[in-house]
Amino acid sequence: MIKQAIIPLAGLGTRLLPLTSVFAKELLPINGKPGIEFILDECIESGIKEVIFIISKKKEMIKNYFNNDLFYKKIIKEKKDQRIVNEYKKILKYKKMIKFVYQNKPLGTGDAVLKTKKFIKDKYFLMLLPDDLIIKKNCSISMIKVHKKYKSSVMASMNVKKSSVSRWGIYKLNKRLDKNNSLIDDVIEKPTIKEAPSNKAVIGRYILPKTIFKKLLNQKPGKGGEIHITDAIQSLIKENEKFIAHNFSGKYLDCGTMKGYIKSSLEISKI
Repeated sequence: MIKQAIIPLAGLGTRLLPLTSVFAKELLPINGKPGIEFILDECIESGIKEVIFIISKKKEMIKNYFNNDLFYKKIIKEKKDQRIVNEYKKILKYKKMIKFVYQNKPLGTGDAVLKTKKFIKDKYFLMLLPDDLIIKKNCSISMIKVHKKYKSSVMASMNVKKSSVSRWGIYKLNKRLDKNNSLIDDVIEKPTIKEAPSNKAVIGRYILPKTIFKKLLNQKPGKGGEIHITDAIQSLIKENEKFIAHNFSGKYLDCGTMKGYIKSSLEISKI
């Protein structure tokens, strides 16, 4: 069973400036609800019992959001507002399952994952990237089902326009296992249109093996001087570790850009 999830939150969110000059992007409201709560709800519905947030000192606001007990107790005592009581109960539910680790230097997603090494107990764990919201159908639940069926690592996959492949990690696929799942031969980070082996993009949901930590410990920086999780995944695939690309059926929303953030609120308001 997949019982633990990690969520990298140390990024500065420069694509959402000026909002993120004073505010953590993960706490920005999407149709009246902080974006990170959509991710937490996805985890809870998937049976996740513990979530590890990777933050930086500059993102202490996120930690404070879930640890503001004195504020809530005082307000509830004064106002006796049931809505505030319900909100506080929800925060407490999240708080019980969250641990915090720090990544104070922006050295890439692979480095962020490595910070969680001592906390991961089981052979596999879930990773969710908060910029990627998937609504209408829980992507993590469907990926966990695939993991159970094939006893392997799983990564979310989505068709993108050929003209936009340079924005994404792109899969080179092997044989098809069934209608929505294929074995992965390789993952190429932000290829040119000519280099791209397909138009199947990596989306921010991963079920990863604990063995990835050994790769990350010895991994040299890649593009941009960062430690990329895709490089570690490539190393494991070369050693015949099985990774599956899963075509999810939910609706993908990109919350990491201003245009995408605005669109996400509009889409969620329609549900």
